[in-house]
Amino acid sequence: MDIKKLLGDEAAKYVENNMIVGLGSGTTVNYLVRALGDRVQEGLQIKAVSSSEKTRRLAEEVGIPLVDLNMIEQIDLTIDGANEIERDTLFAIKGGGGSLLYEKIVTAHSKKVIWIIDEDKLVSQLGKFRLPVEVIPYGCQRLFRMFYEKQFNPVLRIGHDDELFVTDGGHWIIDLYLESINHPTELADWLKSLTGVVEHGLFLHCVDTVLVGNNNQIRVIEK
Repeated sequence: MDIKKLLGDEAAKYVENNMIVGLGSGTTVNYLVRALGDRVQEGLQIKAVSSSEKTRRLAEEVGIPLVDLNMIEQIDLTIDGANEIERDTLFAIKGGGGSLLYEKIVTAHSKKVIWIIDEDKLVSQLGKFRLPVEVIPYGCQRLFRMFYEKQFNPVLRIGHDDELFVTDGGHWIIDLYLESINHPTELADWLKSLTGVVEHGLFLHCVDTVLVGNNNQIRVIEK
């Protein structure tokens, strides 16, 4: 069985009746959404909040009832993927698909957060995967130059149509190719302090459980 499908199916078991569920983004989460859709058809009563337009469309397609985040006080459980997770700290880089802002907002509203990943995304140190920084287009060249001067190897993200990638929030993404991140907390704080930065892809101190898939087996890491 595809390990991503196995992870999605297993994560769906954590969802209980009458929960408000946060749905992340990405290929592994797509399997989760389809598994939840099957359970809804079998009688599971849930409402969901989507963290991206792509996930929203899929949730609607499989019959999962959606609710506006502004209409609820809290999400019971959010399940999402990650691009890298640091083994010792469970800090992560997310946003490879471009939904980091909405994913972080959904995460902040959640009582519990589960991430589902392949084994190869569990690393000893963050940084091999590019770090997304979501920015306001107006004047963002100043930020680009600042990242360049710091030797962060910035690249404006390009979409599938060879145009600049635009997030669901209408922003651009500057990807930083850092190779390694020695002090993620300090970097996160600095990035958030910059005028024009909307959000960054460092997700720190926000996960409760990680499901790691490898060779058709899943192991659970609890914070």
